[in-house]
Amino acid sequence: MGQSDYLREPRGRFSGAARAVVLPGSTAEVAAVVQYAHAHGIAIVPQGGQTGLCGGAMPDQTGRQIVLNLKRMRRILALDPVDGTVTVQAGCRLSALQQAVAARGWWFPLSLASSDDCQIGGNLATNAGGHNVLRYGNVRELCRGLEVVLADGRVWSDLKGLTKDNSGYDLKQLFIGAEGTLGIITAAVLRLAPRPAQQALTLVPLPDVATAVQLFGHLNAALGEAVTAFELLSTFSLDLVTRHFPDLPAFPRTGRPWCVLIELSRTGAGADLAAALADVLAPVVGAEALHAAVTAADRRQMDRLWAVRNAIPDAQRREGPSIKHDISLPRGRMAPFIAEVLPLLQARCPGVRPCIFGHLGDGNLHFNLSAPSGGDAPAFLAHREALERLVHDRVVAHGGSFAAEHGVGQLKRGEMARYKDAVTLDLMRRIKRALDPDAVLNPGKVLPEP
Repeated sequence: MGQSDYLREPRGRFSGAARAVVLPGSTAEVAAVVQYAHAHGIAIVPQGGQTGLCGGAMPDQTGRQIVLNLKRMRRILALDPVDGTVTVQAGCRLSALQQAVAARGWWFPLSLASSDDCQIGGNLATNAGGHNVLRYGNVRELCRGLEVVLADGRVWSDLKGLTKDNSGYDLKQLFIGAEGTLGIITAAVLRLAPRPAQQALTLVPLPDVATAVQLFGHLNAALGEAVTAFELLSTFSLDLVTRHFPDLPAFPRTGRPWCVLIELSRTGAGADLAAALADVLAPVVGAEALHAAVTAADRRQMDRLWAVRNAIPDAQRREGPSIKHDISLPRGRMAPFIAEVLPLLQARCPGVRPCIFGHLGDGNLHFNLSAPSGGDAPAFLAHREALERLVHDRVVAHGGSFAAEHGVGQLKRGEMARYKDAVTLDLMRRIKRALDPDAVLNPGKVLPEP
């Protein structure tokens, strides 16, 4: 790879220049680079697999910053089969970690469409979510310990991997989700899970979002922790996949504007999960929807159903210009929010095509907007600021957040200034000054200008 490969995000929205790109192979080398930069007042931009969507791993345009990419630090350091943990360097790709622990009979449940490219350090720096948050939590909940290089080059290490340790502040939580602005994560202890012995996956058409929320409540009450994923998919988002990925399964048209993709899993023996799921679905969705549901019969069909879900972002990209929102809401506010905001969007930009999908079970939606069919792309993108403001204003009014799982980076710093209260911003700035007083770690990210 040439230097330019580290200075431009794959989707092309963010780019920068750098004084140097360094590829350390150990924590000691990271510390040496940071010590040098600290002594000379040079800013450092930590970088992982460059799969982020908010510009958090890109340098600015000055050419004065150092890009520090951790991809050479990809070793799995230890797997503890008694405690069910794995210790791994930050540059390890998510899929490589998953394959390695699977070979030892374990499962790492972080599930992301970008698993072949994203790195564990970046997952931690952005507190990554994905499909399985509902049951296993964000990566924050999967982390038992960290090793971090601080802004002055010192190394803070807590890789004991203890489940309980109340001996003072839980310092690792400061660095998870901080996007490299407080320290550079170089290694982590992660919690593993037993491989599921049973799984069931069904795609069910629904008439509205309120029914989806109601169905989730019934499933949660009846099947509890067996509910691993609960994804809301607009029919429009599935139509885009059918159009741009004809080799993936196409689903019968039912006339219903929504679907939910439901996954159940269990580690031990028990009643048949597919039958249990059908028993809960029937009284809520009705016989017609249940008949139209698509249920995976085996692992291959499960993988293909998930491939459809994971192809939605790429299908929308191929469709043309889009404006993306990564939002979270209380589940009870999802249906009212969507009902309120859709007509407002049409009034502001007639013909706009909402492409809505995401993790309804944990309240996270990717509320994306595609350009009007056959419309003027530049004219549509000229509405970006107004449409983003409209969506985010309504999200916050309904008690939600403008940043659910993609982070803030440089893209949403303005939203931080607009929607975060003064006390919250003051506390964040105090923490930043305490850990990075010279503001040399990933400057221009997360925090807005004072």
